[in-house]
Amino acid sequence: MFLVASTNAAIGLTQAMTLLRDGASAIDAVEVAIRAVEANADDHSVGVGGYPNLLGEVELDAGLMQGHDLTSGSVAALKQYPQAISIARKVMERLPHVLLVGTGAARFAAEMGFEPSNLLTEPAREAWTKGLQPEMSVEDLEHIQERHDLWRWVEIATDPERTGGTTNVIARDIDGHLCVGVSTSGWAWKYPGRVGDSPLVGAGFYADDRYGAAACTGAGEMAIRAATAHSIVMYMKMGLPLMEAGTRAMADLNDLGGRYLAGMNFIAVDSHGNHAGFSTYEGAEYLYFEASMEEPVEVPRTHVPVKARWGSNVSCVGERVS
Repeated sequence: MFLVASTNAAIGLTQAMTLLRDGASAIDAVEVAIRAVEANADDHSVGVGGYPNLLGEVELDAGLMQGHDLTSGSVAALKQYPQAISIARKVMERLPHVLLVGTGAARFAAEMGFEPSNLLTEPAREAWTKGLQPEMSVEDLEHIQERHDLWRWVEIATDPERTGGTTNVIARDIDGHLCVGVSTSGWAWKYPGRVGDSPLVGAGFYADDRYGAAACTGAGEMAIRAATAHSIVMYMKMGLPLMEAGTRAMADLNDLGGRYLAGMNFIAVDSHGNHAGFSTYEGAEYLYFEASMEEPVEVPRTHVPVKARWGSNVSCVGERVS
């Protein structure tokens, strides 16, 4: 039994491990771990306190997948309901669908008995105001809902260094089953309705007991285009060891063209219980927690440089794009 997670999931891993030790399923552990992060208002990448979109509205994405039967559930562009990972699980368990978005996801959350709440905290609102004011006047902000050229502000306002805010958790239970879960509030100041890789099977997450599991965080558009999470697992299915599979999946991002490429991180495990983390940023870490351990430990991610560009500027990820 073990847990592998992004560092911001630390707040929920002890409770998740307690469940695993008591014989709970991997999906129970993943849900509990991520719910703790979603409720943490000090974390501005997930749930309550998450950074809002350009209009100052918090929109959440989340998804999870079970490795023993490849079942999955996701929600995207969800407003007012902080428990995105639990709602995603309900989608998987109660509907013939995999993904619900926007008002449909919120309606379903209400039907499942979840209580709505205000996701925009004062610190996040202040960060939104401060983040946009270098380019927008006070008057612009006051009338931002009325603008008909909001799309023009996305490149200017979006900070590629804020694209990595996501919670990833992979669990393996006493029966050897894997589950992976991802939750995020997405890019800070994103265009309303933007959906990244986090709720998309094969892009932001993938799990298959026979081969392994993976979860991504970073510039989600890149993971969508390269099907990064699935690629990692597929490389292991092809017989590559975990480290080579992860390195190759990261290197695949260099094949992407276009003007908007930024950073990427992911965690992965194989069917033998080996674990690894990868990042385009030097010094990045992830968490590993075995049942025999008293607490999770931080482990270095393997650094794999990938070309980045934002607009017309090109650099190597790990250096800020000006």
